[in-house]
Amino acid sequence: MIKNTIVILGLLISVSNSFSMNGIEKKQDEATISKEALKDKIKGAWAAQTIGVTFGLPAEFKYNSTMIQDYQKLEWNENSLINEYKERPGTYDDIYMDLSFMKVIEEEGIDAPAQSFAISFANADYKLWFANQSARYNIQNGLTPPQSGHWLNNPCADDIDFQIEADFAGLMNPGMVNSAVDICDKVGHIMNYGDGYYGGVFVAALYSLALIADNPDEIGDIVKKAISVIPTESRFFQCINDVIKWYEENPYDWKATWYKTNQKWSEDVGSPLGVFQPFNIDAKINSAWVVIGLLYGEGNFTRTFEIATRCGDDADCNPATAGGVLASIVGYKSIPEFWTQGLDKVEDLNFMGTEYSLLDAYDLSYKHAIQQIEKNGGSIYNNHISIKTQSPKTVPLEVAFEGHYPKAKIVPTKTDNEISFDFEGIGFALAGPANVKDHGKKNHIFETEMYIDGKLVEKIKLPTEQNRRRFTPFWKYQLPKGKHKVVIKILNPIDYGNIELSYAIIYDDKPFKVKL
Repeated sequence: MIKNTIVILGLLISVSNSFSMNGIEKKQDEATISKEALKDKIKGAWAAQTIGVTFGLPAEFKYNSTMIQDYQKLEWNENSLINEYKERPGTYDDIYMDLSFMKVIEEEGIDAPAQSFAISFANADYKLWFANQSARYNIQNGLTPPQSGHWLNNPCADDIDFQIEADFAGLMNPGMVNSAVDICDKVGHIMNYGDGYYGGVFVAALYSLALIADNPDEIGDIVKKAISVIPTESRFFQCINDVIKWYEENPYDWKATWYKTNQKWSEDVGSPLGVFQPFNIDAKINSAWVVIGLLYGEGNFTRTFEIATRCGDDADCNPATAGGVLASIVGYKSIPEFWTQGLDKVEDLNFMGTEYSLLDAYDLSYKHAIQQIEKNGGSIYNNHISIKTQSPKTVPLEVAFEGHYPKAKIVPTKTDNEISFDFEGIGFALAGPANVKDHGKKNHIFETEMYIDGKLVEKIKLPTEQNRRRFTPFWKYQLPKGKHKVVIKILNPIDYGNIELSYAIIYDDKPFKVKL
C-alpha cells in the first residue's frame, strides 16, 4: 500500500513538473499547450497592451529623462478606456499599426512582400509620428523598403516606432522566435534601422517566448533569451544587458537601476527633436524601461504597469509592452478585474483607420498563430497544440548614425521664400513641420529645393496634410568634413501657411566631451 502510494505521488509530482496551470508541457525543441490556454494568452496580450497604453497616456512625454514620483497618482477607472477611445483615438498607434500588418497577412499570407506591408499603413487613415510618419512619407513618394527605414533616408530610424508595433509578430509565433524575427526583418525595416529595428525584434522575441512560459518567475529567463537575438556589439544589447545586470545586483530597488540606466544610456543622437534636450524616443532607453517594469514588477500587473509608466519618456507605450508580455505568460484570466474594468465597453469598437476591433485582434492572432505553428512543423490534435520551438538566432549587426555626433544646435535665417544657414561639420537635420496657419484654408503642398554649397541636392514636396507630411523636413548626412552652406528655396510660398524650421542639429565626426 505504501509502495503504491509512493508511485502515485511520484506520478503526481511528474505531472506537476511537466504541466503548468496553463496546460503547457515543455520538452527539448517542443512545447504542448491547449487551445484554450493559447487563446487566453493571446487575448490577454492584446487586452493588456490596450490597458497599458491607456493607463500611461496622461504621462506620455511629460516626464522626459526623469521618473514620475511616488506621490503622483496615476488614475484608472471604468471609463478610462472608453474616454480614450472616443476623445483621442490616435493614442492607439501601438495597436492599429499591428492590425494593418495583420490585415496584409490575412489577405496575402505570411509570405506577402515588404511593399504590401508598407502600402498598408502608408495609405491608412490614422495618425503617425516620428519613424512611422517618416517612412509613410518615403513610401508615398516612391521610396521602397528597406530604404524607407534606413537612417540615411529616415532621421528617426533609431526611434521606438517598430518596437511598439512588433507585438503581432511574436504573438503569431509562440515559441518560434526565429520565425517571428523573419517577419520583423521584412516589416521592421520599413520604418526603422539599427537600434530602432532591434527594439521590435526584442519585443517580438519577448512575446514569442512568453507564450510558451507557464509562470511569471520565468520573466528573467525570457528577457535573457530575447536579448540573445540582438548582436552583443550593438548599443541596444549593451543597454538591456546592463539593466539585467543591475537588477540582479539589486532586485529590490527599481529606482536605483533607473538612475544607472538613465545616466549611461539616455543619450539620443538621431531623432532631431531629442538632441540637446531632455526628450528621448530612442528605442533602447524605452526598451530598458519595459524591462525594468517586467523584472521589478515581479509578475504583478499593478507593479508592472506602474513601474514601466513611472520610468517616464514614452510612458504609454512602455507599460503597454510590459503588460502585454506579462499577460502572454499568465493569460487574460489572470489579469485582475481592476485592470479589465471598462474593457467590455470598447472590445467591439474598431481602432482608428482600421476595420478591426480588439475582438478581431484576439481571433486573428490566434488564427495566424495556428497557421505558423503548422507551417513550422507543429501539429494540432484534439484540444492540444504541439509547437516545434526554436533556439534564438542572433540577427546581423546594424549601426545607425555611425560616425555622426551632435555638435551644435543653430537657428536658420528665414524669409518668406528662403531658409539658409552655415555650419561646419559632416551633416545636419532640420526640425519643424510645414503648417497651415489658417485652418479654414485648404491644405498646401510646398515645393522646395535644397542647395548645399551651391549645388541642387534635392527637390522636396512638403505637404501640410498631417498624414502626408514629412516629419523631418530636411537633412543630409555623410558630407565631407568642413564648412558648408545650406539654402532652401520655397518655390510656392503662401500667406496662410509656412514651413516652421525651428532649428538645425549639426553633426561632426568626433564626439565632444566636457573636460572637468
